Amino acid sequence: MALPSNCDENAPAVEITIDYLSSEDLKPLSDPDTQIQGLLEGLESKDWIKVCESLNDTRRLAIYHSTLLLPLLEPVVVVLVKAMKNPRSALCKTSIMAAADIFVAYRDKLLEPDFSGGFDNLLLQLLLKASQDKRFVCEEAEKTLKTMVQSITPLPLLHNLQKYARHSNPKVRAKAAVSISNCVSRMSFQDLQDFGLVSLVQVAANLLNDRLPEAREAARSITMSVYKSFTENDDQKPESWQIFCESNLPVLHGQSIIKITTTN
Repeated sequence: MALPSNCDENAPAVEITIDYLSSEDLKPLSDPDTQIQGLLEGLESKDWIKVCESLNDTRRLAIYHSTLLLPLLEPVVVVLVKAMKNPRSALCKTSIMAAADIFVAYRDKLLEPDFSGGFDNLLLQLLLKASQDKRFVCEEAEKTLKTMVQSITPLPLLHNLQKYARHSNPKVRAKAAVSISNCVSRMSFQDLQDFGLVSLVQVAANLLNDRLPEAREAARSITMSVYKSFTENDDQKPESWQIFCESNLPVLHGQSIIKITTTN
């Protein structure tokens, strides 16, 4: 993507090309032990092009030198969140791509107690970016959210996602609902029980009445995943599902959930 650089108004315009490299196209750093020394300085630079370069170095470190990057992971994620808020789309997209590589490299480490606040801020920004109108940023954020769901153990991730299904922004709710649906589809019946079947079905029931079709479709997907897991369990029968819904949901919500599972 070609972008005009910040230059003197009397100087000729210079176009700067930002390359969005896939993870597969990134190469290891030639001297990671030395190059990592200047990483944070580069990430905090006032020169946005330098920040983009440092974000790509961060990606290389996550992919090929993850142990080396681990001690700096917390401040790196703070920079990622800051870059995602930047109005420059190129910087925003590069930071989103870096987040995907970090999810793959560090997985459940991102949910450890001493780091969970940073993860929560990162998750919120990804949901916000997936909700915005700039298509190429939105699509990258959606892709990164899918990578997150595939990389992190679903049960603890679902606990982090749950609150965003009640977010005041309907687009954020919809993107959270999609991630919740993808998360639930990876969970065993035991995982669903550990999370709380009632809580999960209540989330789905609330989303069924959401303003956006994307949220409602995700709610139907969540419902079907829970229903299939519930009825495939040896101790449960299909008729038990109706009793479960009627016993744990308000009448209208229960009827809506039962209707989905009897018409599919």
